[in-house]
Amino acid sequence: METISCNGSGDSSTTFYLMGIPSLPKSLFLPIFFVFLLLYVLILMGNTFILVAVVAKPSLHKPMYFFLINLSTLDILVTTTTVPKMLSLFLLGDSFLSFPACFLQMYLFHSFSSSEAFILVVMAYDRYVAICRPLHYPVLMTPQTNTVLTTSAWLTALLLPIPAVVQTSQMAFDIIVHIYHCFCDHLAVVQTFMGFCITMVVSFLPLLLVLLSYAHILTSVLCINSQEGRSKAFSTCSSHLLVVGTYYSSIAIAYVAYRADLPLDFHVMGNVVYAILTPVLNPVIYKLRNKDVKAAITKIACPQEPKNARKP
Repeated sequence: METISCNGSGDSSTTFYLMGIPSLPKSLFLPIFFVFLLLYVLILMGNTFILVAVVAKPSLHKPMYFFLINLSTLDILVTTTTVPKMLSLFLLGDSFLSFPACFLQMYLFHSFSSSEAFILVVMAYDRYVAICRPLHYPVLMTPQTNTVLTTSAWLTALLLPIPAVVQTSQMAFDIIVHIYHCFCDHLAVVQTFMGFCITMVVSFLPLLLVLLSYAHILTSVLCINSQEGRSKAFSTCSSHLLVVGTYYSSIAIAYVAYRADLPLDFHVMGNVVYAILTPVLNPVIYKLRNKDVKAAITKIACPQEPKNARKP
């Protein structure tokens, strides 16, 4: 993305000006605001319902749902990092970000996005153990192991973006830097080789690990003799597979938008889709595809009166 730079050094006096969607008429700012607001509310409500349902229902106190809690938490965090500023941009015209605010937003967005990729790997490993080594599942997937896996995913993702963000913050910027985006994404501020390498590692290494897990799962499932057994095994993976597909589809959209010779608006919207698509679809996928989560959420959202309750 284009930026304005000079020979000065980037410091707290630098201000970043978000251009939003450059070709969008101002008459559409309010409709876009309401669309983003609706999506943000759906993300908060859907993921909060999952968090409450898993915590409140003892039957969901299993490794798979423990990882799902982490995924829902990340969905809330990654959108809260970017969407409120986008809402302020389209409703109030609040386009300015200070130097620290821009780089904090950049760091948090990429950290939480990376954490999602690693949590999806952990969830794939959980499905691998459940299907390929079912007898060892209680031993391998203990609460202590689950905590170590999720903590490692979070810490790795929190550390990975630091070099690229620090390198970018040391570059030369003008007093006002125009960013053709709705938030401070690294590639929107400046494209660096280190940032590109970290993006590739975060995007493709987790995908390779997920594909490796599912290669083993597919091999094991095909060895099951009964059709019912194969269907049951596949059904335990369907929700996770759909989430993985959604996550990497949004990455592909953002990557194509950056690399293809498309109008600038497509570049911006590609990354906005990446920031919002997965968080808004994850709760829908788990509610529709996972009967235990669906039952728990339905019970919380629509509590039924006890059958033996006396009528007045």
